[in-house]
Amino acid sequence: MTKEIVDASSMNRALMRMTYEIVEHNKGPQNIVFVGIKTRGWYLAQRIAKNLKKLEKVDVPVGALDISDYRDDLPESEKKNMIHGQQLKFNITDKKVILVDDVLFTGRTIRAALDALMDQGRPASINLAILVDRGHRELPIRPDFIGKNIPTSMKEKVKVNMTETDGHDDVTLITD
Repeated sequence: MTKEIVDASSMNRALMRMTYEIVEHNKGPQNIVFVGIKTRGWYLAQRIAKNLKKLEKVDVPVGALDISDYRDDLPESEKKNMIHGQQLKFNITDKKVILVDDVLFTGRTIRAALDALMDQGRPASINLAILVDRGHRELPIRPDFIGKNIPTSMKEKVKVNMTETDGHDDVTLITD
């Protein structure tokens, strides 16, 4: 069974609210960069940056981070052959990085993203912006900016649909 829990306009409002919170938390847009975890996190980061441009008239760099080589579920044989290279087209050293993803669940994706970010440079700070926090953390990771808290059971799934990949915007809860 699938139930829509966030529609397109609610998603846009949540992203705008998160944009305001990011500006307020950082006392303005200076020195901020957005890094979205591929794929939907990158699109969300682009949308937040576009909101920031409307609010503050500032272009903020936005990059995409591929964390596939940093996952903790890869076999040891694959980990030995990984080459970690520069992914971002801008320097994050001494920048205020806003790491963006669509759903926060166990925290393992974010842990992998933090490892990948540290291979890109040494940021002044890293804050986490999440569209949906569904709970069930396995690691001590907490988002700084949250679009919506959606308590779920372990059997439920949260699906974020975005125009860029799915043709429409919404968040659905899937129960078996």
